[in-house]
Amino acid sequence: MKTACFENIPKYILIMLFASSTFGIYAQDNASKEGDFWSHIRFGGGFGASFGSDYTDVSVAPGALYEFNDYFGLGVGVQGSFVKVKGNYADSDLNNYKSWIYGGSLIGLFNPFEAVQLSAELEEVRVNSTFTFPSAPDITRNFWNSALYLGAGYNTGDVTIGVRYNVLFERDKSVYSDPFMPFVRVYF
Repeated sequence: MKTACFENIPKYILIMLFASSTFGIYAQDNASKEGDFWSHIRFGGGFGASFGSDYTDVSVAPGALYEFNDYFGLGVGVQGSFVKVKGNYADSDLNNYKSWIYGGSLIGLFNPFEAVQLSAELEEVRVNSTFTFPSAPDITRNFWNSALYLGAGYNTGDVTIGVRYNVLFERDKSVYSDPFMPFVRVYF
């Protein structure tokens, strides 16, 4: 009875099924070879520092990206920054400001053309800031800030320069002052 079932199936369908299962096994074997995974990984990120009279701003943001092919990539990153402003200005109520920001992000990249890179990046950072006033109690703000950036940039291979937009931006609830943010992205 079982063989009668198989007699009704054309032979070329069986050959196609066998060929596709063999191809799948072969593809998995290639992916498991040592070094193949790491040949798709690129490392990069950013570093920034700004110093001035009574002003310090330092940020570090390393990341890793897995390139599936010439068009798609997916990555993760961590970031941290420290900002400190000393006031003592006669025309300002603010005396000092200090902030620690740290967190992580997931990024997806799409290169529809060689010089164009589109991105979607989900960022979650913890913000710890203290405002010091000469004649009032200090104000401490500690909160999580979520951002979903959609971006576009000019890609030169290892470096992409562009702008991104935070679609979750809320003026009173964001660590950043504007939903648009320029970026320079570097992966080697």
